[in-house]
Amino acid sequence: MRTVRGGEAPLDYDDSKRLAVSPKSADRHIVARHSGARPEVLYYLTGDGDHEVRASVAANESTPVQADLILARDRDERVRIDLAQKIARLTPALSEEQHDRLRDMTIEALEILVRDQVTRVREVIAIALKDVVTAPTHVIRTLARDSEIVVAGPVLQFSPLLADEDLLEIIHGAPIAGSLTAIARRVAVTGPVADAIGDSPDAAAITALLENPSAQIREETLDRLVDRAPEVSAWHRPLVSRPWLPATAARKLARFVAQNLLQLLTERRDLDPETAREVKTMVLQRIDAEPNAGEDPLPGKAPGRSVVSEALARARVLKAAGTLDEASVVAAMGSDRTFVRAALAALGDLPMEVVDRVLAAHSPKGVTALAWHCRLSMQAAVKVQIQLGQIAPSAALRPTGGGYPLSEEAMRWQLEFFGGVVAPVVH
Repeated sequence: MRTVRGGEAPLDYDDSKRLAVSPKSADRHIVARHSGARPEVLYYLTGDGDHEVRASVAANESTPVQADLILARDRDERVRIDLAQKIARLTPALSEEQHDRLRDMTIEALEILVRDQVTRVREVIAIALKDVVTAPTHVIRTLARDSEIVVAGPVLQFSPLLADEDLLEIIHGAPIAGSLTAIARRVAVTGPVADAIGDSPDAAAITALLENPSAQIREETLDRLVDRAPEVSAWHRPLVSRPWLPATAARKLARFVAQNLLQLLTERRDLDPETAREVKTMVLQRIDAEPNAGEDPLPGKAPGRSVVSEALARARVLKAAGTLDEASVVAAMGSDRTFVRAALAALGDLPMEVVDRVLAAHSPKGVTALAWHCRLSMQAAVKVQIQLGQIAPSAALRPTGGGYPLSEEAMRWQLEFFGGVVAPVVH
């Protein structure tokens, strides 16, 4: 029998027998859930007509394992669920030193439960054993091949007992929906497993694989995924953000990822100097070739050069007069963005092309650096990011302690990248 775990004093034998045969279910419940009840009385109660009494016996850690084997086949799923929760809780404590018969019978009960027709019974065990290194390996393998993802998923993602051979067999078989995604999220996905997921048609699993920084994705596999990526936008950000990116992959990505990801690509520090220069050139060419994000076009028509020139001339006159300040920039932001672009160029002594290039990149860091260079407050920089840079409010950089969240060096680098001046700016 199991050791009493509940800390309750042993229940008087005569009292327990009297309560166990009482016509009142409340009396029988007292015995069924008492950790000090005698094993033979608990065994007797496995045949009780009240399923709630049997469920209490199933949950009782003092119930002998012989009774657990009976309850594992109980007709009521609530009983089997309670038993599954207890067995799963006790399984990690099983050891080779325990009595072989006790251990074997406990595992036998576990084997019955992992094949239960009720999903919730199997799910309870899978969640409890998902990362237990002492769990029976064959039980983990059974759970990993379950037909329901709520059962297989936790084990596929977390169990250290699954070898690459197990995972590859599942991937190459007829995997259920979600199983490859669970595998892709494992800690330290190995090269062969990453290759198999990368060669699959499961786009969601590949997204999870790319988002997993510990996944060991080989260069050939990563290159194939980059070739497929133009049609799968969900892969773009995780590809650009991979801890390691081959030069060939970086060059390809620079040709098609969205502008808000381009600067992330250029900020990578693992690219060799030649590749970094090529990527920067391609990025700037793309930004220059696409429409300016900061303009206020009339229906079907972008502002002509005369409109831009007039706005720039007006901004320079106001600056010379000392009346071009943050308040005027913020006031015009909702009604005359062409003037605001011109005002930024005038305030920062920048070519209009540089201002437009920064805004067109939709980069929170780039727009923030532009606002800093123009001596705007960080509060105004947030508005410039959202209204002119068309950056989502959730992605916009916010003040840190009321000031700019980036270092001066970082902001100067941003301006240099877009072709602006790099001399220190005194604020």
